[in-house]
Amino acid sequence: MNFLPVPAASPRLVVCAATWSLAGHPRSRPWGLERQLTEIRAAGFDGVCSYVTPELRAAADRLGLALMSGFDAPTLPVGLERLRVQAGLGVHYINIQLLRHDTPLGPATRAAARLAREAERLGVAVHFETHRDTATETPEKFTALAQAFRRATGQLLPVTWDHSHFAVSKHVQAPDYAARLLAWPALIQASRMFHLRPFNSQHCQIPVTDGRGRLTPEAGDYFRFVRQLFACWRAGPAVPSELWVCPELGMSHGYHLSTDRPAWPEAVRARREILAAWRAAGRGA
Repeated sequence: MNFLPVPAASPRLVVCAATWSLAGHPRSRPWGLERQLTEIRAAGFDGVCSYVTPELRAAADRLGLALMSGFDAPTLPVGLERLRVQAGLGVHYINIQLLRHDTPLGPATRAAARLAREAERLGVAVHFETHRDTATETPEKFTALAQAFRRATGQLLPVTWDHSHFAVSKHVQAPDYAARLLAWPALIQASRMFHLRPFNSQHCQIPVTDGRGRLTPEAGDYFRFVRQLFACWRAGPAVPSELWVCPELGMSHGYHLSTDRPAWPEAVRARREILAAWRAAGRGA
């Protein structure tokens, strides 16, 4: 699947580091919040991705880091409350993991529409993540929700794209990444938030490097897909001024295997590869 970029557009890529990449790092004496954010800034990231607290907000402001938020919304009331808290802390881009895997389509559609209306009232931008154990966990559930949301609101569903869950749920092989995972170009192009977790057909999170500074073959496949993803996004009819992304490599919930390298240095390397993919997509490579 080939996409041609829009030459006249010069959008900005905002790369944020996830705090869960630094959970328990380093093992000998894990860093506190201030040190974590200092290291994020020193590694060249533009911002930090986390559920924002007043302490995180204050530390990020001192270091000049942008804020990208996200949270789980197991129920609509919980989602609304967390949305208001994040908006109150001055966060604009907010990712929501919508409800649960067994939520019927009707309630999921109504919840998404209600959260989107509240976000508009608050002046913030919410996106619903394609994520395991939520109402968007498979391509089929996601497509049904996106279609129902469009019928109910007349608008495109705002999506945080994390393709890892779709890839694993369908065991998509690397040669088919673009054809199978870029099958929603209008929704991809309307998005302002991507969670870029390196994956393969069997694992939502794979090692980025081999421990000797070289990309693993699986990571190479993934970052070639990221280049195609960026090209798809840039080929939209109205390219936005910026795209916010996060190398979503974490240390919990079964993503990080005991034999893997710590997530933080992998996230730092992933940032380099993401920027290279962004530049290549801009050149039409």
